[in-house]
Amino acid sequence: MVNYQEILQDIYTEIASSENEGKIASYIPELAKIDANKFGICLTNLVGREYHVGDSDERFSIQSISKVFAASLAFSILGDKIWERVGVEPSGTKFNSLIQLELENGIPRNPFINAGAIVVADMLITHLKHPKNDYLEFVQKLAGENSINFDFSVVDSEKDYGYRNAALINFMKSYGNIENDVDEVLDFYFHSCSIEMSCRELSRAFLIYANHGILASTGEKVLDKSQIKRMNALMQTCGFYDEAGEFSFKVGLPGKSGVGGGIAAVFPKEYSVVVWSPKLNKKGNSVYGLKTLELLTTKSGLSIF
Repeated sequence: MVNYQEILQDIYTEIASSENEGKIASYIPELAKIDANKFGICLTNLVGREYHVGDSDERFSIQSISKVFAASLAFSILGDKIWERVGVEPSGTKFNSLIQLELENGIPRNPFINAGAIVVADMLITHLKHPKNDYLEFVQKLAGENSINFDFSVVDSEKDYGYRNAALINFMKSYGNIENDVDEVLDFYFHSCSIEMSCRELSRAFLIYANHGILASTGEKVLDKSQIKRMNALMQTCGFYDEAGEFSFKVGLPGKSGVGGGIAAVFPKEYSVVVWSPKLNKKGNSVYGLKTLELLTTKSGLSIF
């Protein structure tokens, strides 16, 4: 039996004593205020047992990790129709690239780059009665925690500096791939990215991707096995921007990163794990987070490969 608590403690001690050469995401000013030395890890297994070290209870802005939840909710509502407006291929370019959109007639490569997540936001606005509240309640249900909320200071910061996202949505609108009002869609998108969660809460929320789409706490089926298979495949191939291949090579788990410094990953039928450390590498992924997950699969001897 794997002693996850001992492994996590060893990893935390080893990494925390090493130099972190990353930089905080300053292009969203509110994120630049975070203590760069924060570092937390939480692993939750299928029976709900949690193993955690460091700042695992402190909430942070989950940013692009939220795109997994948004795509999952849209997938549960629309089924395979979701893929008519957003693709399932790795982008190979920056997460906010405009060039690729023009070459592909306004159809984003996948739902985890900004353009794809904005299209998913547009879908949810069309099909949800109270989009922001309904989406927040969906995330709260996955985590089993009703106090989870948006960080409104981050929402405002995203709005004030979201020029590239505004360009993306208007570009897609010109191709007919945005149905609703541009400002309404951007408002929903900024809110969804600004949800605050801790490592422990995120780890619980991601457990459905390790558990065939079933909430371990209640037995409710959120997504079917086929949908979970596809969401995990997307995380494996597209979850780390243009560094997805390297993450798959070094770590070997489906996962998703965010510029708030979080990384969530799953080992199907075994566990979900979340790492938070705000300093990012040049491709927008947490430096300590990547090292942590590489060491986790190495020390435990478990990956999907």
